[in-house]
Amino acid sequence: MSGLPQLGRIENRARRYRTNDSKNQIGRLIEMAVIDSDAHVLETEHTWDYMLESERPMRPRIVPTPNDPTSGGESWLVDGTYIGKARNVGHDTSKAAREMADIEARITHMDELDIDVQVLYPTIFLRPFTRRPEVELAVTRSYNRWLIDIWKAAPDRLRWVAVLPLLTMDKALEEARYSKENGACGIFMRGLEGDKRISDSYFSPLYEEAGKLDLPVCVHSATGSFAVHDYFIDECGFNKFKLAVVGSFHSLIFNRIPEKFPETKWAFIEVSSQWVPYAIHDYARRFERNGVKVDKSDVLRRNKIWVACQTDDDLPYVLQYAGDDMLVIGTDYGHNDTSSEILALRKLKEEGGVPQQVVNCILDDNAKALYGL
Repeated sequence: MSGLPQLGRIENRARRYRTNDSKNQIGRLIEMAVIDSDAHVLETEHTWDYMLESERPMRPRIVPTPNDPTSGGESWLVDGTYIGKARNVGHDTSKAAREMADIEARITHMDELDIDVQVLYPTIFLRPFTRRPEVELAVTRSYNRWLIDIWKAAPDRLRWVAVLPLLTMDKALEEARYSKENGACGIFMRGLEGDKRISDSYFSPLYEEAGKLDLPVCVHSATGSFAVHDYFIDECGFNKFKLAVVGSFHSLIFNRIPEKFPETKWAFIEVSSQWVPYAIHDYARRFERNGVKVDKSDVLRRNKIWVACQTDDDLPYVLQYAGDDMLVIGTDYGHNDTSSEILALRKLKEEGGVPQQVVNCILDDNAKALYGL
């Protein structure tokens, strides 16, 4: 079912920049898109209206949680798991825009921010929410149907990353194919998925299919592990969410998973890029002590791995390891955490501290290459 307005086809607003190439580009106006590679939607009651009638007992519910001040007084209750609604809400965005109740308002705000395209990531799934495959299937499938309706309302401006029922691999592959046919441009994963590392061979069928579908595997700052989440329950999100993602990057390349799936693209989102030199340096040291030389500047490119940077990263240093073509950037639209910066894309253009050609790559070419836009 769909309750969203149809805005029709909203064309990309190509922007024009002057290039400073002294050889043959002087004064030439070139078209360039500005792509927000990490924006969010905040789920609402409507998100779950797509569940089958038989699945309604598993529907996420909003319940009062007055004793949890971080929840804002309300939480989602999903299969016995409480997820605070007020956690990580960005108040530099309107409620209607971040919840997609008014898609036209979202597009208007994107125009004000000089953003042509946003790639949409979830909010509720950044934490583990169930151990039951049937609940995961019902909830993720409804979420994806909601995103499909959002995409249909503005297909040239809003793209999305699919959340798959990974506890049931055959259903996950089926959902990946359906999502690809309906505007998805990536597959959402967390640094840990349940009790498995993402380098686990269990995920091999998914990685194979992702390559065939040209859907990048997008590892977002998050955890699907109840054990890790609960162990760090009283700490900030650094240990719970971010370190798991950095560790999963190292695990993937150390175990040569990308080499096994040469058609598959990978992305590491919302953990900045500041860790890239350290992780690559450690990876290289482990091979070089056994006589295997590693070109540190080519690790991302060779493995088809993109990383989302932040404006306060030491980009000249990071670029020595990442190269010009493997970084993207996002605003974290709708959220309020250490990666959130509503004006990030504009700030990168104006104060990025790197050549304009590199800025253009991060905002446009690299994001297009990653997401297949």
